[in-house]
Amino acid sequence: MTDERLSFEVLARDGEARRGRIRSRHGAVETPAFMPVGTQASIKALAPGEVEATGARMVIMNTYHLWLRPGPEVVRALGGLHGLSRWQHTIVTDSGGFQAFSLAALCKLSEGGFAFASHLDGSRKMLSPEDSMRIQASLGSDIAMQLDVCPPAGSDVAQLTSAVERTTRWAERCLVARDPNQALFGIIQGGTNVELRLRHAAELGRLPLDGLALGGFSVGEPNAEMHRTLAEVAPAVDGNRPRYLMGVGTPSDLVRAVGSGIDMFDCVMPTRNARNGQAFVERGRVVIKHAKYKDDPLPIDPACGCFTCLSGFSRAYLRHLYMAKEILGHRLMSIHNLYFYGEWMRRMRINIEQGTFREFALRALDESTECGESIDGVMSRDGDGQATTS
Repeated sequence: MTDERLSFEVLARDGEARRGRIRSRHGAVETPAFMPVGTQASIKALAPGEVEATGARMVIMNTYHLWLRPGPEVVRALGGLHGLSRWQHTIVTDSGGFQAFSLAALCKLSEGGFAFASHLDGSRKMLSPEDSMRIQASLGSDIAMQLDVCPPAGSDVAQLTSAVERTTRWAERCLVARDPNQALFGIIQGGTNVELRLRHAAELGRLPLDGLALGGFSVGEPNAEMHRTLAEVAPAVDGNRPRYLMGVGTPSDLVRAVGSGIDMFDCVMPTRNARNGQAFVERGRVVIKHAKYKDDPLPIDPACGCFTCLSGFSRAYLRHLYMAKEILGHRLMSIHNLYFYGEWMRRMRINIEQGTFREFALRALDESTECGESIDGVMSRDGDGQATTS
């Protein structure tokens, strides 16, 4: 562990794409980086060493859920999230606001925060910016996220503007209440309204935040709208700090976002899809429940270097585990998918360093059409187009 709260440096660029390095109190994270989602202080079905072996060096955990159970005081007494979970690399915690709004019953939003009834026992709770900072400090994460207001898809300009303005005020309150040993990221809102997003990016950019995230994407808006907005907004976010796209997404989403200048990602897709019997491969997905894999002796991907594939677990065996609802199937598929995402990010880092990211991205997006993902372009600003809990 180091004493430095957080540092970030850009090591190479290719267009808007950036190859960088984040250093937290728990070590270095090479960027662009993908964070597995550990909602309950656990990447579902996997031990920390197994997650580490996929290449991950940073995970995100959920403030709302850990506040309700086992409670921040318990976590603090057991050594914080690092001591509790035995994950010894960087940990990010979200603010808890999105879950309070989307999961809890009878949630009411006001300037004070979110008043809601716990989805576990119905007890009344209040989550203010100050509460969120206090809870995240007790959890002991390396990076805390500000409490923000995430407007749903389809919100009108008045609703988006209200969410943006309140999120800025809450960012200022979070800065006052923060633990000085904990990095704090602000969250840029505004839906797919580019003007609002740019204004909010500038407002938060004037605050002494350690990083800037783009929230409120992948909440129901068309993918093409998300990509268009990212291509215009991401390059305008302060380049001296890490840029984090929250809750996104598919491998092709990551390529487009990296091409727009994003450095950090999280998404439940690798592990959730694994539990639903879908494995990511170079040219799409293997849906393991399909009958054609019943007698297939091959691993998910013969060229893959993950534990599941290198150990020779066959598609036939994985299909059997899935159909029998055996937890080993979830484990082996999750290991593969997280390794795939880790390799996907590593390849992007290499191509940025070599100045070949555009070629990699065009090839990757062309191949992604096999799993139903369209090609709308790759790199932002080059004339060739636009670049949840577990």
